[in-house]
Amino acid sequence: MTGNQNDDIKNIFPSLDVNLEYVKTKYNSMINSDIVIREFNLNARNRQYKAFLLFIDGMVDTDLINNYVLKPLMMKNQANSSDSDETRILSEAVTNNITVRKVKRFDIVNYISNCLLPQNSVKKINEFSSIFEGVNSGNCALFIDTLNIAFDIDVKGFRQRSIDTPNNEVVIKGPQEAFVENIRTNTSLIRRIVNNENLVIENIKVGKISKTQCAVCYLSNIANDDLVAEVKYRINNLEIDSLLSSGQLEQLIEETNKFSIPQILSTERPDNATQHIFEGRVVILVNGNPYALIMPATLIDFISSPEDTNLRFQFANFLKFLRLLSMIVTLLLPAIYIAMTNFHQELIPTELLFTILASRENVPFPVIFEILVMEISFELIREAGLRVPSPLGSTIGIVGALVLGQAAVSAGIVSPILIIVVALTGIASFAVPDFSFGFHIRISRFVFLILSYISGFLGIGIGIFVYATLLCSLKSFGVPYMVPYAPTTNSEGNGYFVSPVWKREKRPDYLNAKKTDSQKHISMKWRYRKE
Repeated sequence: MTGNQNDDIKNIFPSLDVNLEYVKTKYNSMINSDIVIREFNLNARNRQYKAFLLFIDGMVDTDLINNYVLKPLMMKNQANSSDSDETRILSEAVTNNITVRKVKRFDIVNYISNCLLPQNSVKKINEFSSIFEGVNSGNCALFIDTLNIAFDIDVKGFRQRSIDTPNNEVVIKGPQEAFVENIRTNTSLIRRIVNNENLVIENIKVGKISKTQCAVCYLSNIANDDLVAEVKYRINNLEIDSLLSSGQLEQLIEETNKFSIPQILSTERPDNATQHIFEGRVVILVNGNPYALIMPATLIDFISSPEDTNLRFQFANFLKFLRLLSMIVTLLLPAIYIAMTNFHQELIPTELLFTILASRENVPFPVIFEILVMEISFELIREAGLRVPSPLGSTIGIVGALVLGQAAVSAGIVSPILIIVVALTGIASFAVPDFSFGFHIRISRFVFLILSYISGFLGIGIGIFVYATLLCSLKSFGVPYMVPYAPTTNSEGNGYFVSPVWKREKRPDYLNAKKTDSQKHISMKWRYRKE
């Protein structure tokens, strides 16, 4: 068979020799050292059939194959050496002295599946493509002579990372489990928390070559049908060769990529993902990636933390205020400093103005050059701290910042007050909970820097107007990005600042969920005891 003929073959042949030759050709068994083809004789009803197993070494559990596949098929025992007739009686009934028997002829396919293979997951497949998908994912394929079908047997046994604590979304009061790279482990984490039969997990394969499994998770009795249909439509209409991560999928299905503003929320926490599922949103899991995608997402979602649901509403609102303040500081503080020192000195108290002028007396560079050098240096230190080995990361961050800042001030390159501004901006940027949105804020502050250097507060005002307009024009799967404030919707219990837990009676109305109420008007009935 030539290469072109091999590509055109779709269905499994009844001849074992032809199937064996085709499998060896497709998997380059003469070259690949991990491709195992085990030929043997299968015993069934005192008859022997030629057969072979196909699997990938390192991805299967060899004990399962030896004890629960090969042993039942090869060894003679009562199950496969019976001398009974080729027909068996399924049922027998007597009507008007007439015996009616329902007889079924012996079927080797059903006999092997029902009697000889004790594995809990056995599929009968007649196409090579489906068989190869199973083998590539860690299953083994059983081919038998004279049969134009093959058995896909689940014997996965490859090593995987165990469930651990979240690294990037750390909470004090809350679950300490994080997603892992195995999609089935992740779906089990979600199903265990949701604990409801209405939870739907649909598998969709993405990528012509990689055939990466993606799981679409939602509650069928809560999530809006149009939202679910839109999510599945976008995933099903991706013409790509491979998909390696949820980050790639996020970029492929979001509405626009012209700006750095993220429109899909990602999380490594199962409790955070299930909280959004209960609201009526859709969650996507990608095999091989420990992050879940949540859609639709709004601006509020990106500056909120999973910790907020575990704290008293007073504590949560205080932290939310700090995060909002940190976002504003990260975005505008360097720009405001440049605008005030270059254009609006009258706004600075006289004593502070004299201090700033004295500190910049020996600095030969304009303030825009100073702040750009320090901001870029801070980003370099942050990136270096992430990329070097873990024991050295914190050392480089602390020593690099101290040494660089002190040396820059001593050399007269930058002023001491500018070091304070850059340090406050850097610290505030770490308080933004979502990594993607924090990255977007860090990039956007350079735009405001340039605008403030050109025209002071006027440039900052124009930048804020354009930025707010841009945010209001965005949509995430049909939901405006700035809801419930622009456009204004019912934000009772679903605004940025959280209300007491007993007042969170409604799901977000912009999701158009099938069930709008999340709890009764009087949820704490113990307070109103009937006398």
